[in-house]
Amino acid sequence: MKFQSTRGKAPVVSGLQALINGLAPDGGLYVPQAFPKIDFDWDQLAKADYFQICQLVLSTFFDEFSQAELADFLHEAYAQFDRPEIVKVHALDDKRQLLELFHGPTLAFKDMALSLLPYLLTAAVKKTGQKDALVILTATSGDTGGAALQGFSDVDQTQIVVYYPSVGVSALQRQQMTTTPGKNAHVVAVEGNFDDAQRVVKKLLADPDLAKQMQTAGLRFSSANSINIGRLVAQVIYYVYAYAQLLKSGRLKPGEKLDVTVPTGNFGDILAAYWAKKLGLPLGKLTVASNVNHVLTDFFASGIYNAKRDFQVTTSPAMDILLSSNLERLLFDVAGAEKTRHWMADLAEKQTFTVDDKTLDLLQQSFNAAFADVDQTSQTIKETFRDHDYLLDPHTAVAVYANQQFTTQRQQLIVSTASPFKFAEIVLSALGQKPADDPAANLKQVAQIAKLPVPAAIADLFTKKVRFHEQLTIDQLGEDLKASLGL
Repeated sequence: MKFQSTRGKAPVVSGLQALINGLAPDGGLYVPQAFPKIDFDWDQLAKADYFQICQLVLSTFFDEFSQAELADFLHEAYAQFDRPEIVKVHALDDKRQLLELFHGPTLAFKDMALSLLPYLLTAAVKKTGQKDALVILTATSGDTGGAALQGFSDVDQTQIVVYYPSVGVSALQRQQMTTTPGKNAHVVAVEGNFDDAQRVVKKLLADPDLAKQMQTAGLRFSSANSINIGRLVAQVIYYVYAYAQLLKSGRLKPGEKLDVTVPTGNFGDILAAYWAKKLGLPLGKLTVASNVNHVLTDFFASGIYNAKRDFQVTTSPAMDILLSSNLERLLFDVAGAEKTRHWMADLAEKQTFTVDDKTLDLLQQSFNAAFADVDQTSQTIKETFRDHDYLLDPHTAVAVYANQQFTTQRQQLIVSTASPFKFAEIVLSALGQKPADDPAANLKQVAQIAKLPVPAAIADLFTKKVRFHEQLTIDQLGEDLKASLGL
């Protein structure tokens, strides 16, 4: 398997090199040069566990790894998850299934890929004979930072640098990032939003002068954001697993289409569903669920991507994004490198671009899009708990609301991206409760309401000492990075 850039101006590389590079040299994102297909044996997959389906998908994209190597990576990566099956499919009612992806160490779906990525990356480094240490440079809207810091904590031959917005992340997200124990970590709050931080990170990743300085120091960049192909492929897996589990439970028959709704900001998680469909998974409509930063909702309706709008801080902070990086991979798939390169240049220069009618029609064949505002999100949390005795986090609530906007007779898979414990204050407010000033007390209150224990991964989180207090402007990040790396 070889990988090419979405912008068509970078060399074709191996899967190992695509993992290591993160971002292609021309600023594009890596995609398969020829997209694979899998002839799924549903009788066998309905009996398979998560690890077996992981091996099937990973070996299809990254054929440089042996089955034995992948098995070792997977069992190490998911050892800290609080459910032996890793992922749970919860039936909300006879038609809607929630795909719970929050049973990892930081209680968010980012753990699904970021627990595995360090093993893929470090093995790729060894196989290619690379001697440089990897610098994992990451912008986060909250969840990626915590999961990346957890996954890369004290991993040999790596340093990890995380920039997160100073306003908008939850108390728990901030505590997870700033108390990380890894000696190879550097964490900074940014005076700006996620888009600001992501823009600077992409600029730094593509800076040739900085790359030369790093090379002299025996360092090179990689990324833990969903621009990294390893992140994306690891996310494809759980859609295959969910389909197999619904066959096993009798909710689906082999070949029957399954609609999927995903709360998304950077477009990675729903692109993974699209890639699963391209592999041969029988998926129907894919619904893009957004909050009031609904640049994607507008795009799929009109073909106009317009990031020139007010950025809003919401109760679903992981989706507070106006520049959805992984959309580039979708545009490449339907329109090719030349058009994608042109649109991305317009986005960088003008903060907007417009696709042609043919491209929009192709997009609308596969995707729906809808959004929920803060009040609708809160109301959905309240109503779902009242009607189903099930507690949603605000991001999943956005997806449940969006899913309700479209009528279909198919089975519905709604991706549940975070535990309600991770956003305890927002959940309590939605239920008409007054959150306490003490975040630990709010966790206990959610536990009482949900009739669940506080997850072990966060039970003592707020007793941990904060290590990282620094807050910088966007303009200071470049010099901060150099200082943290000793350049």
